[in-house]
Order: sequence, then structure tokens, then C-alpha cells
Amino acid sequence: MNIILVLVDSLNKDCLSSYNPDTMCKTPNIDRFAQQSAVFDDHYVGSLPCMPARREIMAGRKEFLWRPWGGMEVFDPRMPKVIAKQGYNTAMVTDHYHYWEEEANGYMQGFKSIELVRGHEVDSWKVPEDSEEDPQWVKNVAKYRAAEHIRQYAANVKDFKGEEDYFAPKVFQGACDWLDENHAKGPFMLQVECFDVHEPFDVPEPYASMYTDGHKNDFNIWPPYQVYADLARFMAEASPEQHDFLRAQYMGKVTMMDTWLGKFMEKLDALGLWDNTMVVFTTDHGHDLGERGAFGKQFPHYDSHANIPMMVWHPKKPGHRRVSGLSQTVDLFATLIDASGGGIPAANRHSKSILPMIEGTGGSPHEAITYGTFGQGICMTDGTWTLFRAPVEGKPLFTYSTAIFRPLIVDNPVDGRVGKPPEPPAEQGYFDSTVELPLWKTPITVDPRTYECFLYNRVDDPTQQDNKWDSDPDQRDRMLKLTRKLMDVEGYPAEQLDRLGMADISI
Repeated sequence: MNIILVLVDSLNKDCLSSYNPDTMCKTPNIDRFAQQSAVFDDHYVGSLPCMPARREIMAGRKEFLWRPWGGMEVFDPRMPKVIAKQGYNTAMVTDHYHYWEEEANGYMQGFKSIELVRGHEVDSWKVPEDSEEDPQWVKNVAKYRAAEHIRQYAANVKDFKGEEDYFAPKVFQGACDWLDENHAKGPFMLQVECFDVHEPFDVPEPYASMYTDGHKNDFNIWPPYQVYADLARFMAEASPEQHDFLRAQYMGKVTMMDTWLGKFMEKLDALGLWDNTMVVFTTDHGHDLGERGAFGKQFPHYDSHANIPMMVWHPKKPGHRRVSGLSQTVDLFATLIDASGGGIPAANRHSKSILPMIEGTGGSPHEAITYGTFGQGICMTDGTWTLFRAPVEGKPLFTYSTAIFRPLIVDNPVDGRVGKPPEPPAEQGYFDSTVELPLWKTPITVDPRTYECFLYNRVDDPTQQDNKWDSDPDQRDRMLKLTRKLMDVEGYPAEQLDRLGMADISI
């Protein structure tokens, strides 16, 4: 059986009619796929954001308590290499430029075939011309973000003529071309990874005006969210029309992606691949669009961006059905290997195969799940209740890795935060019992987004508005004990117990 993983970045369930029948967003091809697939209702993120999620997929290791965004570890198994041992040709077609940045080495090198689409976001593809006058839409973004970032993007897309020049079209067309050339050469595992619908929210016609009459010269297409002061200033100054425009451009990106996903599905039709190919369609996380005064995918990880879409076509279990029960990003590692007929590597730390859920032969392997972003709090849900345990102020934080590297810190980043005085120098030791190599323990400073804790009932309060942390102490204590239980099973650096206020929680 062939395996295709379609990974679309930053896709919200709320935009898909399979999850939200009232959505304005048009996704006829995703709708068609859902009508013949298993649709997962309680699929969740694990480690956020982009590259931490990909380490989960590629290596089966949940990292948010151990380290921030970084490269693959030398001890990590490589999912495509494991699948290749089963006789598969493995390939990736992607425009996700983080794969070829310094801070994220090792993820794509495990594939036998790689097709890279250049130029998204701040990919160093084209050389910006400093002598040119910035277009107004660039000035709009530069008011709140580093000007060199949006100037890089502007240089990359300057010569684009139509939608076929944009990134989602190129990725899906590249995947079609790969299938034309390689589908008959033996079983394959193809990862089609589309950085859209990630920001900047720049989309060509007809999609740009599909949900609005506005124009990007009048509005900001890339609001800030990593630097807290920039986000606060944007939220204070942005008009309701600005917010409406951003949502319209986001939906335009979703619809353009869907259009070209449709062309990819037509290629599967033409090549007769549905009968012997499992197709997984999902995302790494959603993207909040101003809800609760925030953008992006930051802690606290509300369901609006943490409960993510996943749909799976399996040739042995065709037809639409809803799948209940918890699953999360890290489970893709074991699931795809399981689907290939391979054995799950002993080095797998956190991934559980959900192939029985896909095939309809079994339920969820999870009693509850944890998720989060490094340097923030810990999130946990049992499907009915969700807990966000914020860090305790003033507690130390360390990164753990076999290498001393410059990580990408995506929350309130300030240069020089890793191992700077007056913090002690890094030490080396065996801090993770599942890793046979010594790790560097390096002090680091990250500004938590909040020190407030939250507890929600997802059934009674699906939009998570009524915080019951103080009003329902019995559920709070039950959820804290369950969180501690999961932490003990999954592993954590010793100092995280005090940092997360979990040291006195007994199970």
C-alpha cells in the first residue's frame, strides 16, 4: 500500500465545512475528500510550533518540555528511512523553507527524493533591492515587524504573474509531477507539505477578493504575534475592518490551497491510485486570527488552534465516518511506519499507532494527551476537560540536546538569551533515561505569555470561555493528577516539576 501524507500548515478546523457547517470558506475538494474518509474529531497538536511538530512526525518524540525549535538529534529515528527499509520509495515535495534553515537541520535528508519550492515567507531566495521604494503593503507590515522580513518576501514574489506562481499551486503541481514520473516504480511514501495557509496572508486573485472588497495596500497582511509589545500595539490600533480583511485573506489562502489539492486528487484519479494508497490530510496547528486578542498559535493552546483537522482515506475502509477518541501529531510517526508494514523503532519515545482507529478495528490508545510550547506551560485534555497549567514565576528553565546550538525562540525573542551571565555555564549528563548519549543542559530565558491557569469543560463550553480553575477544584485536582501521571510516563527534565507547579501533585 502506498502512503501519502498531505501536511498543510496553519489550517483551522473552523474553515472546513466537515467540522463547521456554517463556515463561509469554500473548500469543495476537502469536502469531497471528507465524504470518502475517516474524519477525526479529537485530533490534537503536540509540540508547537512548526519544527517541533515536525520532529514529532519524523522522530516520534514530543519535545516541548525539553528544548525549543531545533534540528533533529543524532539519536532520533528518521521516519522516511524506517519506511524505506520496507521497500518504499520515499519523497517530499515542499515549500516549507524552515527545513533548509540553520536552526532545523536533518529533517528532510531522510527522504530519497526531495523537491523544494523556494520563496515563502522569509526564505532567502531573491535579493531585495534596498534602493527601491517599498510598496505600501510592505510599509503596512514593517510598521509592526522587522522591515527586512517583509522586504525579503516582497522580493520573492515580485515577479509572480498569476496563481500558478504562488506556493500552494507549485507544491501540489510538483507532487503531481512526481507521481507522473514515479508512481509505477514500486510502493512509495510521498509527503506533500504546503506552507500555505501560513502567513503572510498574501493571495492572488480571484481569491484575494473572494471574501472581501478590501486591498492589501490598505491593510496589514502579516500581523505580529511573537513579540508581545508589537502584538499589543497592533491590537490596540487595528480596526474591525483590518481584522475582517485578515480573515478574508486567510480564507482566500485556504480556498486557493483547496483548488490545487483538487488537482492533486484528480491526479490520483487519473493514475488509479486510490485503490492501493492511504492518504492522510492534516496540519501541524491552527492559527488564531485575533480571537482573545491574539494571533498565531501561542500558549494558552485553546482548541481554536490546538484541536486540528485530520482526515484519512484508507483503501480497506472507504467511505465517510466520524472517528472519536484522542490522537495527536506525534502519533503520525508510528502510524505511517505501521501502515508501511515496518516495526516501530525501539527509539520511539511518545508515538502510538492509530492505524486501528483509521481501519475501524480499535479505539484511541490515549487516556489523555499533553501538548505545549517550550518555555510556556503544559496543556492536557482527556477529551472532555482541558487544563492549561502555566509556569510558576521565577523558576529556572534549561534546554537539553546532544549539541549546543542556537535555537529559534519564537516567543518574545531577544538575542543572547542562551547561556548568558549571570546564568551558570552548560553542563553535560544523562538527563533523559531513554537517550543513551549525554545531553548538554543549557540555561535559557523565555518570557511566559501568562502566569494564569485555566480549566475548561469542552462539552458544556466548546469555545472555552468559562474558566473553572477556581470554581471547580475537584475537576482541577483530578486534571492536575492526570497531568502529573502523563508527565511521569512521557518523561521530563527534573526542574519542570517545580517550574510547572507539579511537584506536590501526587498520583
